[in-house]
Amino acid sequence: MTSANKPASRSRTSGHRLAEPLSGEDEVLARKARQGAHVVEMQRRRLLSAMTEVLVEYGYESATVGRICKRAGVSRRTFYDLYDDREACLLDAFEEASERLAARVVPAYTSQGHWRDGVRSALVVLLECFDLEPGLARLCLVETLKGGPLVLERRHVVTIALTGVIDAGRQETKAADPPSLTAESLVGGIVSVIHTRLAVAGAQSLVELTGPLMSMIVLPYLGPAAARKELERPLSATRETMSANGHGSAPASDPFRGLPIRITFRTVRVLSAIGEQPDASNREIGNDAGVVDQGQMSKLLRRLEKAGLIENRGHGQVRGEANAWRLTSQGQGVLHAVGRDA
Repeated sequence: MTSANKPASRSRTSGHRLAEPLSGEDEVLARKARQGAHVVEMQRRRLLSAMTEVLVEYGYESATVGRICKRAGVSRRTFYDLYDDREACLLDAFEEASERLAARVVPAYTSQGHWRDGVRSALVVLLECFDLEPGLARLCLVETLKGGPLVLERRHVVTIALTGVIDAGRQETKAADPPSLTAESLVGGIVSVIHTRLAVAGAQSLVELTGPLMSMIVLPYLGPAAARKELERPLSATRETMSANGHGSAPASDPFRGLPIRITFRTVRVLSAIGEQPDASNREIGNDAGVVDQGQMSKLLRRLEKAGLIENRGHGQVRGEANAWRLTSQGQGVLHAVGRDA
């Protein structure tokens, strides 16, 4: 997040102080502040998801604030409370996407003992992420090229990091030391190849490019024989190795995408109560979430179940027995995204 972005919910505090007891009035104010922060974060995530969808459908040139707000289901005032302009929103979307990708790609790279295996594992994870979420790929590789100075600067920072990983291959070479520009040209070439595939309808899945791209990467550092082996190396072997190291699972997509309901502060309180007490009944959840009216509690739980965020393990019980609610994987994702301290 940069200074161009406004959400206070992403700010960091430093230092540790002993907690002081709060008066009743202070506790109310603190609770309202937490509620406001969670509402802001939920609105922000809806806007970022909408920005990605609008980029895929219209491109950045036509990704107007009006279209983004309509897709997110928020007002223009809310948008400008969070962002100065659509450039700031694009920057936040790119930073969010970069963090999500790094959380999967970096462990895939570091889990391997050798540079060559690490690069291949990281490349497979990256390409599989892009295959699973084409909008994410388009955001990172296509639309950010159309952004302003802040977006292009952030893109350059990511490119430098990738170049550093590839440049580590110079420590592996036994032949003449390749020039430092080699890694930079390789990263540019890889991005160009993926960019082209994204623009071609019906093109092969990106992960199938692993062999050719790895061959291109290792050639200047390890020579033709290693490049040929990478070209012929089965993709399944890489996946098996990654799975054994705990880095072969599919990436978590945006838990807010496609939700048929709005996530409010009360919704988060209910999800948090269920997360803390798996198999809790309607009444137990209502007590923890502060929902006194059991009729409202039942109605909200049915809506959350229909939205796929919770499931009732008590179905089929004897009539009159309590329900037993648990979070689904998407419900867990939403709760994790907005924070469990709601």
